[in-house]
Amino acid sequence: MKNIVIIGFMATGKSTVGRRLAQRLGRVFIDTDKEIEAVTGKTVAQIFARDGAVRFRSEEALLVKKLSLREDLVIATGGGIVLDPENVRLLKKSGILVALSASPDVIYQRTRGKKNRPLLSRGDLREKIDALLKERENIYSVADLTVNTGVCTIEESVQQILAFLSERELIR
Repeated sequence: MKNIVIIGFMATGKSTVGRRLAQRLGRVFIDTDKEIEAVTGKTVAQIFARDGAVRFRSEEALLVKKLSLREDLVIATGGGIVLDPENVRLLKKSGILVALSASPDVIYQRTRGKKNRPLLSRGDLREKIDALLKERENIYSVADLTVNTGVCTIEESVQQILAFLSERELIR
């Protein structure tokens, strides 16, 4: 069976929803950020600080190549993984893309006070969120389904995804 790939902006609940979805489907769950941390021995924040965004994106690309060869996974991606068209091509070839979204206000509430978001670490948090959302406004449209986690609970989000997959006979 195809992989289910969760994409979307940071703090939209990709890991939380993905983990719950994997449990419900009895599939292996992969969090790309956690996988990269395990391979490199560094946190995402450390990679960005010490090696830069280009290094992190190259680690993402290598991981996408490996994951695209597997099946029956639920994969929660980093928010910028779909910035690379090759990543999108490979992820779509091997899976169904589900985008999670939330309003800037919800993202702000979920990220304020957190220090583990390298792209939000400098400057005014709200301005950074708005700027990144504007910069990325169309990249998540590659998804087969979009779920607004700002207005749904985790369980409601999972139910929407399961209903979509079931209607299209993508799950047994």
